[in-house]
Amino acid sequence: MSNILLDEAPLLELETMIGFGGDVKEGLKVHPDKQFIIYPVGCTVVIEDISSKSQEFFSGHTNNVSCITVSRSGKYVASGQVTHPGFKADMYLWDFYERCAVFHFKPMHHNKVEALAISPSDMYLVSLGGQDDGSVCVWNIGTGDAICGAPAQVMSAGCTRTIAYFNHSDDKFVTGGDNTLRVWDLDVGARKVKPTEVNVGQIKRNINCIEVDSEDAFFYCGTTTGDIMMVNTKSNNFQKHGPTKERFSLGVTALCLLKTGDFLVGSGCGDVQIVNEKFKPTTKKQKVEGAVTSIALRGSGHQFFVGTSKCNIYRFDFAEFTQKLITTCHHHMVNDIVFPHNSSDLVITCSSEDIRIWNTNDCKELLRIVQPNKTCNALAIMKDGASIITGWDDGKIRAFSPESGSLLYIVEHSYGASTTALATTTDNKRIVSGTNLGHVVVWDVPDPMYLRTLKKGSTVNVTKHDLLKEHKAQVTCIKINMNDTECVTSSIDGSCIIWDLLGLKRKMMIRVNTLFQYTCYGPDDYHIITTGTDRKIGYWEISDGSMIREVEGSLSGSVNCMDISGHTFVSGGDDKLVKLWNYDQGTVQYIGKGHSAAITGVKIAPSGPYDSKPKFIISVSKDGAILKWRFPDMNVDY
Repeated sequence: MSNILLDEAPLLELETMIGFGGDVKEGLKVHPDKQFIIYPVGCTVVIEDISSKSQEFFSGHTNNVSCITVSRSGKYVASGQVTHPGFKADMYLWDFYERCAVFHFKPMHHNKVEALAISPSDMYLVSLGGQDDGSVCVWNIGTGDAICGAPAQVMSAGCTRTIAYFNHSDDKFVTGGDNTLRVWDLDVGARKVKPTEVNVGQIKRNINCIEVDSEDAFFYCGTTTGDIMMVNTKSNNFQKHGPTKERFSLGVTALCLLKTGDFLVGSGCGDVQIVNEKFKPTTKKQKVEGAVTSIALRGSGHQFFVGTSKCNIYRFDFAEFTQKLITTCHHHMVNDIVFPHNSSDLVITCSSEDIRIWNTNDCKELLRIVQPNKTCNALAIMKDGASIITGWDDGKIRAFSPESGSLLYIVEHSYGASTTALATTTDNKRIVSGTNLGHVVVWDVPDPMYLRTLKKGSTVNVTKHDLLKEHKAQVTCIKINMNDTECVTSSIDGSCIIWDLLGLKRKMMIRVNTLFQYTCYGPDDYHIITTGTDRKIGYWEISDGSMIREVEGSLSGSVNCMDISGHTFVSGGDDKLVKLWNYDQGTVQYIGKGHSAAITGVKIAPSGPYDSKPKFIISVSKDGAILKWRFPDMNVDY
């Protein structure tokens, strides 16, 4: 596989992204047309129709999007990103209506673009560099050129974190951060921007967010201290602050000024509350999961959206002050993914503390199973669909009902400190598990009819059939062949072992100089294919363990996962690319670009009894994102 081949391979079509960059401050926006919400997922900016939930994407960033702004006219969307230390971060200006990039600005800020703001008349874009940069830069939207720049704060101040433009002037904006608050005047003719320090007297505050009132008479700052600070724009003097007694726990992290003069306030502890114009909290209050990072009004504010650090988006009705969760996703690394047998309507994913079942048609979460302070490493599902088998970092195997999420039984000790891999036989009678210590264990599973007769909380005995000890380190993957007579296990000790499940003994071992990450049986179970940290995909003969073929699976980084359907397979890894392969030729046919973190799992949706080919591919990554790709038309057997 060469660079030329990768460059020439067509792109997979991205259908849907399940995710939300909840850690991006003020990253959730409502477009002025009130029809769309705009938010980041990894390195992609998502445009989602509020009514139909259909999505479109702005793609071009090479790393996580760190900030977003939308112009008052709705014509432009600007986005900035983070990048590796020592490099400068990219910024894009997008035409919302044409759905295309207007400018890819020349990188100016080191490591990160902290915040962006567009002037009221769409003339200028102001960008703010992050902690390692500390500069403000003004750009001409008409030409894409930088007009001028300046240090964002004095040397004795901390990092500047937020920008807000005045509503009736293209030449005035305000910035705030750690012990810094400045009003800026732009002189385009002289190509200069001049800061004026706001006089706050004896008060010391770190600014999280800024709102300017509709008349440009005052602006308001949400602080880490949990209060709101009011500043007069004519004198640039501190006016007042509040609430003085009932401050918001963990700070005011999001702020919206309403036409009534009241405030919508979001806090670090997850409170969303209305505060009146005298800075006194009202009784209208709701709690959301995670710290509030964004509040976005729809229209005049009859409805508004709240984004949180737990990667949730809530829709609020202002009059009733009620909430509805409309978007949710994992906020930690997704460790595994599995489809039920012969069903592509549901997909199950696992992460830190939870397992989630998703409807793949509308990408909505149907069920969440939570186990606090534990991490689920591995998933499997019985062929009859009666139970979801899960492996955890406390060394236990837990089985749950896929309908109710109730616990069916627990294997208390799986012979390791952590259960890292799972597989089930097609007769629903056995589980094969792998651990971080290299143990492979075969278990006899309780009969599903027997489980249905038990009362909730009853103890179930799961019998260990045999313990297979050949691997010397963590087992990363287990696959069972079609007739349940053998299985293959991969390990980071550099070995893949094929086990006889009838005689419960080793049949054959493959050992190479790599850390194996994944393995699959080839078509008709004649071969196995493997991936690992050496970036290779190896084809192996089952009978004697000889290598048939080796191809370059990645140009950079480990290949972490793969899945096979007939004579087509898909892979993903640290290069953040989803690659669709022709199994017989060993060549890349399509490439999917969209992930901003290492891919940890990828599955081809199973074809149903009436489907001639798979419909889509699901991939998951370390940043918690779940991406759905349309399966292309290929002239191969499925």
